[in-house]
Amino acid sequence: MTAPSPTPSSPPAAPAAADPFLVAASLSGESDAAWARAAAEHVDCAVLGGIALDPASREAARDLVARGRSEFLPEDPIAWIDRQLGSLADAPVRPGVNVRSATLEPVREAAAVCADHGAVCEINAHCRQPELRAAGCGETLLADRDRLADYVAAAAGTGATTSVKVRTEVEGVDLVAVARAVAEAGGDWIHVDAMDSEAVVAEVAAAARSAVAGASVPVDTDSPAPPTVVANNGVRGRETVREYAAYGADAVSVGRPSDDPRVLSRVADAVAAWRDGDLIERSDEPGREVSR
Repeated sequence: MTAPSPTPSSPPAAPAAADPFLVAASLSGESDAAWARAAAEHVDCAVLGGIALDPASREAARDLVARGRSEFLPEDPIAWIDRQLGSLADAPVRPGVNVRSATLEPVREAAAVCADHGAVCEINAHCRQPELRAAGCGETLLADRDRLADYVAAAAGTGATTSVKVRTEVEGVDLVAVARAVAEAGGDWIHVDAMDSEAVVAEVAAAARSAVAGASVPVDTDSPAPPTVVANNGVRGRETVREYAAYGADAVSVGRPSDDPRVLSRVADAVAAWRDGDLIERSDEPGREVSR
């Protein structure tokens, strides 16, 4: 299924859920409560982490540190989540936590802490480092939809808003099928790293919404809302926000430049225009956008 490219005259697609919003995406070893506070002026949600939860994922994270990667490795990751979220109780931003685990129960435990703080629990099906894949977490979950669905159901069952971060361009992975599985398991958000395959956002959005629309519910029960699709990768300003909006995203996230207030401010302005129905192209935008 191939989505048509948005044209300059195409209006942004209407969001399927709530008003469009802006997320600061997690950055390994950098996204803690202080980072979230610094971004809070511009973003609606800041996702801390990623944080490795169980012995296998923690060993993988230690191996990553040994080869120079920055990682969070507190003695007790669940207590770390609780402290970090607690310290953001008065911050003007909704927090979330990106979690990695090769086993289910730590995900449920982390999600319960997130639920207590009104935070988003984001399951990491995204990281591609060999150490994490060998441990059975990160993007390996994309090829193990049943296990991923179990993680989603466990997290959602705690009452936490449950997100899954995924990536495109993973060999052998049917991301449309993954989106359906996440939606059917009760996922609230699908956070898509488009990896220079922006049109896949449209396919993910359509699959998630059709999965929910086709679900059977009791007659006296409201139909579930479709998952919110958060588009990530290359979000730097009006042009990129508009492109993802045209592909059917409900929100966007900023990754690597999340500590750059210039980028966050520019993207926040674009998201505000999207909310107001005034997201139009500007000829000067491409020259103003910067990437890091």
